[in-house]
Amino acid sequence: MNIAADFAAVGRDVVDGLDAAERASRDEIQALQRKRLAWSLRHAYENVPHYRKAFDAEGVHPDDFRDLSDLAKFPFTVKTDLRDNYPFGLFAVPRDKILRLHGSSGTTGKPVVVGYTANDLDMWADVVARSLRAAGVRPGMMVHVAYGYGLFTGGLGAHYGAERLGCTVVPVSGGMTERQVSLIHDFQPDAIMVTPSYMMALLEGFKKAGLDPRETSLRYGVFGAEPWTNAMRTEIERAFDLDATDIYGLSEVIGPGVAQECVETKDGLHIWEDHFYPEVIDPLTGEVLPEGSRGELVFTSLTKEAFPIVRYRTRDLTRLLPGTARPGMRRMEKITGRSDDMIILRGVNVFPTQIEELLLETEWAAGHYQIELTRTGLMDEMTVHAEARGAVWDAGGLERQAERLIARIKSTIGVSTRVIVHPPESIERTAVGKARRVVDNRPKG
Repeated sequence: MNIAADFAAVGRDVVDGLDAAERASRDEIQALQRKRLAWSLRHAYENVPHYRKAFDAEGVHPDDFRDLSDLAKFPFTVKTDLRDNYPFGLFAVPRDKILRLHGSSGTTGKPVVVGYTANDLDMWADVVARSLRAAGVRPGMMVHVAYGYGLFTGGLGAHYGAERLGCTVVPVSGGMTERQVSLIHDFQPDAIMVTPSYMMALLEGFKKAGLDPRETSLRYGVFGAEPWTNAMRTEIERAFDLDATDIYGLSEVIGPGVAQECVETKDGLHIWEDHFYPEVIDPLTGEVLPEGSRGELVFTSLTKEAFPIVRYRTRDLTRLLPGTARPGMRRMEKITGRSDDMIILRGVNVFPTQIEELLLETEWAAGHYQIELTRTGLMDEMTVHAEARGAVWDAGGLERQAERLIARIKSTIGVSTRVIVHPPESIERTAVGKARRVVDNRPKG
């Protein structure tokens, strides 16, 4: 397969703000997926020893793939496979064809290292540009990029996608909140790309500087890298008077730009299915679930040269839905949590986003919180550390409000918990990476 020619077939031909793939019908997308999946499976099998061994162990061969449903015959790829092949064992091209390396933080062991050829970088810029367009950003606008730069894919992924779209990029990276506020005030960007938790920190920065966040030039916010709720969206949109949309991606698949919410609908993220094939599986059995069922998201790359990925288990929980603003592309619901972030408390499954939603229903709670897990005797206990808004901290009555939140958590989620209300700016902030929502202080072993 001439992958370069196939890239050109989808093309950057943009009509009425949509490129050829975004205008394609569902049948056209599926035909393209069959062609590209056949190439990607063979590319992985012939060039990556891990995949050859894994396919052979399952008794499957790329020739066994004839239809999209046949993908279920092939083995999953999991995070340990990536770490076991550190650093370059999963690359499908010679090292001298790799133009860039990215990697995870490696906080839980060896980092995951991913590589990109020239075509991979080209495709990545295209899908991020497409994502920004779907979020409302247009050529000529200024984009403030506050994702971290470096091995983390967020900053550079956003940067090159915005440039591909024809935007002016302000490559601020993370941190330096006071400076970020000043640059947003002075440069007057149209859009910002950042984690939603750090956007809440910027909100505090504007208030400290005596600036009204609703008076900024920002019209569009593209937020990702961590799960966030529609309640958080409402909070950000109200605070900054902008349109907030969700972008999804992960280093193992490409980085940001795998899927994006459309500003017209804000009803889930359209997956760019001409490059990434999604499945949703039962996290326990691995069985592929019917469309509309909630489960674990799995991705197979269709066009990646350097680092093809086959049935990668993301651990993110969502469901697949038909396309709306881009009818040929399926949507994924906003991520509700991760299967490996799920808290099992006395037999009840709890996700941090459930707590966030209930906190943001209140008038007193800010968007900053942490969940602490402890153990007394044989019993696990959960404490929600919630930060109060500055305007209500001195108003009194917060103990009573905490009791109401305890009752609300019990009635909606089904667990008993403690709630401790903290003063403004007392909960840990993360300026570059993802917010640390869960602190597990239970004894190990």
